Amino acid sequence: MPRSLFWSRTDVAGAEHAVLDDGPGFVAHGTQVAVEPVPWTCRYQLTAGADGATTSLHVAVEGAGWSRNVRLERRADGWRVTTAEQGDLDAALRAAGHPPAGLPGAEDPDRLHDALDVDLSGSPLFNTLPIRRLGLTTGAPDLAHTVTVAWVRLPSLEVVPAEQVYTPLGPGRVRFAADTFRADIVLDADGLVLRYPGLAERADAR
Repeated sequence: MPRSLFWSRTDVAGAEHAVLDDGPGFVAHGTQVAVEPVPWTCRYQLTAGADGATTSLHVAVEGAGWSRNVRLERRADGWRVTTAEQGDLDAALRAAGHPPAGLPGAEDPDRLHDALDVDLSGSPLFNTLPIRRLGLTTGAPDLAHTVTVAWVRLPSLEVVPAEQVYTPLGPGRVRFAADTFRADIVLDADGLVLRYPGLAERADAR
């Protein structure tokens, strides 16, 4: 049976609802909403193979007077990234007193070659991809695992390679690190995020 998960953002006003089919591989679709840096709604469709590695991600984001979408597909020779854009996100950002966004997509998709996982900004669902692919729910405590992900920034949909470190801390807990950021994530028995300090908390986490 598909599972329905709901997270409330704790860093900004926002939320995420995801529906996932947790059979062989990993198939999910979901919606995010947030008010920063401008109000936006994001919809995504995610597919990972039986080995846990991501095979495709389609993201569409929209706000007042603008919309963008990006599609990522991982093939034997690397990632293919395609984009589309309507309206003017930068104008909305300037009106709200924020700097302009980056362009949607990847300037050089070859830089994503080592990425087996994708990460969508602000989404606790996507942490499950490397956690489960690497078996970290039952992994040796304090053994750090470094991964490269194709990080999709919101609301710009700029796609960049990012290095992340996951360290099991014992049953139901994994430490996430990227650059100078650290968070000890609480997981359920299936490796799905219950509580991500500083980002989100699932509705059934209490």
